[in-house]
Amino acid sequence: MAARFHRVHGANVRLDGTRTRATRVESFAHGLCFSQEPLAPGEVFLVEIEEKEPGWCGHLRVGLTALDPQRLEAVPEYSLPDLVNMGDTWVFAITRNHNRVVVDGEEARGPPGEPFLCVERVRIPRDVLVGRSRPGRYSHILDELYRTNVLPPTARRSRIGVLYAPQPDGTSDMHIIINGEDMGPSARRLPTARPLYAVVDVFASTKSVRVIPVDYGLPSLQTLCRLVIEKHIVHRLAIDSLDLPPPLKSFCKHE
Repeated sequence: MAARFHRVHGANVRLDGTRTRATRVESFAHGLCFSQEPLAPGEVFLVEIEEKEPGWCGHLRVGLTALDPQRLEAVPEYSLPDLVNMGDTWVFAITRNHNRVVVDGEEARGPPGEPFLCVERVRIPRDVLVGRSRPGRYSHILDELYRTNVLPPTARRSRIGVLYAPQPDGTSDMHIIINGEDMGPSARRLPTARPLYAVVDVFASTKSVRVIPVDYGLPSLQTLCRLVIEKHIVHRLAIDSLDLPPPLKSFCKHE
């Protein structure tokens, strides 16, 4: 599994001791990171935005590259256009509103309430893919957003992932996942003869991201309980009044 960052990264990136958190410590550029290992087909490399830095224009960028980070003479300043111009690299710039790819005139969507996200033949438990705001005093005002699994893609605690899905012709399509929703094939016919590493560019207003491990098994009983509770409560603050153990209440509120 590739659930941490590679030791090779941009000049302004600092990794924590586990290499699961990447922080850009200066400027707005030189924030390139890579997955430690190449991704397996259908494996999502998922990060959560931990810190924002106001005053810069632009947001997180994610993608895939067939370039081995260990063999780079120098890590480029930007993923777009620098790394892409080196070849065999596909990068998608995340924006606040326009990330979905229209396929044959229709949007690629899946029911947000389903426990699994299906990306072509890849099946991933949805719960871990969804970023959540922390409940607070007035969080019930935003609960309609909470119910529909919506955080703005560029917001703090938003979760963004990248994977590639094999195709019958031997190539693959790159998909970006934002808060549990597939944005559609953002790049097509990627050659898969060479290993593909995830690319995460901690760019501009995105200051720090954390890798989120993804379990591809069945949802836990705890997760299934949370899904049932979410369908029946008025708002998150109502969870406090339920006759549940405190740890389960915290889990249901995504604390």
